Amino acid sequence: MLDFLRPDNRPSRQKAPALDPKRIVNESSSFLKEREPEMTAEEYALYERVVDMIASSPEFALRMLEAMMDEKEPPSPAFEFILGNVYYGADELEPAEKYFRSAVTRYPTFLRAWVNLGILYYTADRFREAVDCFSKAVVLGDREPATFGLLGFCLEKEGRTVPAEMAYMQALSGDPANTDWMEGLLRIYIQGRQFGRAESLVTDLVAARPSESRYWLTHAHVLISQGRKVDAMVVLETAHGTGAAGPDELILLGDLFAEQQLVAEALAAYGKVRESARERGEAKLLQAARLFLDSERLDEADQALESIGPDPSPGGYIAAQLLRAEVLMARRLWADARARIEPVLAVEPMNGPALIALGRTHAGEQDLPRAAFAFEAAYRVPATTYRASLELAAIELRNRHYSRAVEYLEKALSIQKSDTVENHLARVRALLSREAPPGG
Repeated sequence: MLDFLRPDNRPSRQKAPALDPKRIVNESSSFLKEREPEMTAEEYALYERVVDMIASSPEFALRMLEAMMDEKEPPSPAFEFILGNVYYGADELEPAEKYFRSAVTRYPTFLRAWVNLGILYYTADRFREAVDCFSKAVVLGDREPATFGLLGFCLEKEGRTVPAEMAYMQALSGDPANTDWMEGLLRIYIQGRQFGRAESLVTDLVAARPSESRYWLTHAHVLISQGRKVDAMVVLETAHGTGAAGPDELILLGDLFAEQQLVAEALAAYGKVRESARERGEAKLLQAARLFLDSERLDEADQALESIGPDPSPGGYIAAQLLRAEVLMARRLWADARARIEPVLAVEPMNGPALIALGRTHAGEQDLPRAAFAFEAAYRVPATTYRASLELAAIELRNRHYSRAVEYLEKALSIQKSDTVENHLARVRALLSREAPPGG
């Protein structure tokens, strides 16, 4: 239920932090005096010529630097850092990694080079290596919320939830309104079934972004996980009232209404789904109709089918017609049921379920030849061969054609094993053996 807030392996619905890695890298191009290595005078002269281009035209800045670099002397760690930034800005990650890695190897306390190398690994989904870099930056004194937040995210992706929780909390202590870090902490609370903490956090998320429907849905699921289904209904109704509820929220609301036997409210919620997600809304209404029909709540099945409206999709129309026919057959209104089935067969002459339903209407009226004709047509449709075999076996048994009944039951068992059908087959074989002539 909470897939989008639960970390898992790629591909994943887990939302990455809404950061601009290139902005962070580009903004690090000015130096921190006395804490980082210095460039040579020649390097600084090159740097001054291209620094304004790094953010706006990284490819051009890169070409200029490559043309002006002294091939005889290796660049200083400070200049390697700048080169790494420019290569990263030009989406050339391999040389960017090489220069960042060289810079931190030659100058191990180069804090921002560790951060930028971590960002490079983060953007390449190399989370384990990113953890090492961000952790090193923290050890060196980095207290930026973004560094802690990215560290938390990468730890979470690696399944290390305890340190991830601590990192997210550090990030939030410096940037308490950041929804990325709030979401990360929320995922960890949910995964650890800490629903009390999760509820507090998701309430803050809803308050921060009331138009974000998935926060409302997560809030409802957190309440359901605590057994508070009525409270979840209130949350989802509030989301609907504010216009924040999408199909997922309305479907869950409808399911909760149905569980509470609030049929009209459930059908109204599913009907709302149909306005924005037609096929999903229809599917829920058809599912509700089937559940009502199977539990012999025929009036409520009628209500569900009426809620589909006069303009269903082609697939919804056929499914609704066949369910309406089943409701009528349950009321033993055989001719009315056929009136629902025949339009389906006019469009799809070999619709197996429709042929089965047609055969059942004729069998209900004791017109066994016509019933057998419909079931034989359904028998030729692979999807309904099993059901048609059982129906044909029943007709042959009534006609005392035991050998034919045995053949159909054996066919059914070849498709799907069933203790009930096997027992029935044993009884029919016993009847057949009694009718066999002596010595036969």
